[in-house]
Amino acid sequence: MPRLFSALTTATVVFCLTAFAPDPAQAQQKFVNIGTGGVTGVYYAAGGAICRLLNRDTPRHRLRCSASSTGGSVYNLNAVRNGELQFGVAQSDWQHHAWHGGATFQAAGPNRELRAVFSLHPEPFTVLSRKEANIRRFEDLRGKRFNVGNPGSGTRASLEELLDAMGWKLSDFALASALKADEHGAALCDNKIDGFIYGVGHPSANIQDPTTTCGARLVPLTGAAVDKLVAERPYYARATIPGGLYANNPEPVATYGVVATLVTSSKVPDDVVYALVKAVFDNFDAFKRLHPAFAHLNPRDMARNGLSAPLHDGAARYYREKGWL
Repeated sequence: MPRLFSALTTATVVFCLTAFAPDPAQAQQKFVNIGTGGVTGVYYAAGGAICRLLNRDTPRHRLRCSASSTGGSVYNLNAVRNGELQFGVAQSDWQHHAWHGGATFQAAGPNRELRAVFSLHPEPFTVLSRKEANIRRFEDLRGKRFNVGNPGSGTRASLEELLDAMGWKLSDFALASALKADEHGAALCDNKIDGFIYGVGHPSANIQDPTTTCGARLVPLTGAAVDKLVAERPYYARATIPGGLYANNPEPVATYGVVATLVTSSKVPDDVVYALVKAVFDNFDAFKRLHPAFAHLNPRDMARNGLSAPLHDGAARYYREKGWL
């Protein structure tokens, strides 16, 4: 009897180890994470779109991708630098500053491990105000309640550059709130703030909601300070938000902005970056359909525009295969 019990026990253990052992394919999977922005912004949609395409072919390349909502450009660049994220979406100006160790990144110094992957959509700086506040130009917001963006976001850092060029300080606003991107629309319609700024691709639900809900109005970003920034900084360009794109805003609105980019680190293996780039561009028509802001993207432009850091070798390999470099 003891022998029979022993045999049965051994068989049971062998069965359990076989039945519940991890699948070899799953055991070899690598997980990659893309840092994005607020859940209502295009960064989050972009990260989700990239991951969706990459995950279609997980059984072959053994990569599993997820997109995380984060504080935005500056956070993502820091997280890629310290290895917390493998990829991050960032404004082209903050990619430039991170590579050179300028502005917010002076203390940390140049990030020579930063690598560009590709650029995405144009990102005009978009100022929205309450209809009742009667704001006609950015200067009218002095002494008003204004959301300057959350610390760690590219929008906040870019606004501080603009204010410096104008000779303003945050104290020139009656209130300089630091709401996240998915909070400022509701705050505007609830009369908690008079306006906000947001660097975003268009069309954006983040802008559509307050223009539809409470008649919020787009405010031009023009003038001598903007002229100076565009002339002196190669990562800035003039932009126009088309008239009629949003409810209650029939006229085109002049502004300036940057380009959204995807970045990574030289420490991320070439085959991982190659697989991600291949997933996007081999399925480019599907990618463009995943968000209206992607509708007019051009693959060749994405391989070079707005990229201040060197291309990652894995991305460069794919672009050479396509003849884009």
